Amino acid sequence: MNKDKLLLRTRFIDRASHWFMVICFILVAMSGLSWFFPSLNWLNSVLGTPQLARILHPFLGTVVFVVLMFLFARFVKYNLPERQDAIWFRNVKNVLSGDHSQPLQIGKYNAGQKILFWGIMGLISLLMLSGVVIWRPWFAHYFEIPLIRIALLTHAVAGVSLILLIIGHAYLAFWVKGSIRGMVTGYVSRRWAKSHHDRWYQQISKSDKP
Repeated sequence: MNKDKLLLRTRFIDRASHWFMVICFILVAMSGLSWFFPSLNWLNSVLGTPQLARILHPFLGTVVFVVLMFLFARFVKYNLPERQDAIWFRNVKNVLSGDHSQPLQIGKYNAGQKILFWGIMGLISLLMLSGVVIWRPWFAHYFEIPLIRIALLTHAVAGVSLILLIIGHAYLAFWVKGSIRGMVTGYVSRRWAKSHHDRWYQQISKSDKP
């Protein structure tokens, strides 16, 4: 791999955290879906017996939350709203059609990725809070039954919403050629960076100059 033609986009610690979180999330999501949809009951076998799945599900969910909070601290500065985000929104049809002929002044992450970032962080926080309320035998006995019922509904809705959001994220990652390689190797081509994140590419190019 000729790194002279590539740019480092994602550091190893961030990539390792991302993929570790993905594995844990898949296990949590599969076990959660098995309880929400009776026809998917067989999915809880990924964590062993149904009893073992109920024990491991909240612990793995906590791991997902902790790793996402670590990634939040690492990436929040790149996902804050900026004035240039309006350009992306005005040209979203061209972006979705793959037309990158117009300069969109996109930083390290575009406006759509920022919405995804805050959506994921918001939903995982909601899942964690509601999960604590319904977590037997550790915490549920501290709360009243009506609150537990509300937490159960909130947990289920937030869980399904997060799964759908992650599926959309994965689809777009495969759809935009070069994105998956960036999260596997950490590097993207200069052409990819200039095409999809022109302002970030300019910033990186300036910092590379002696």
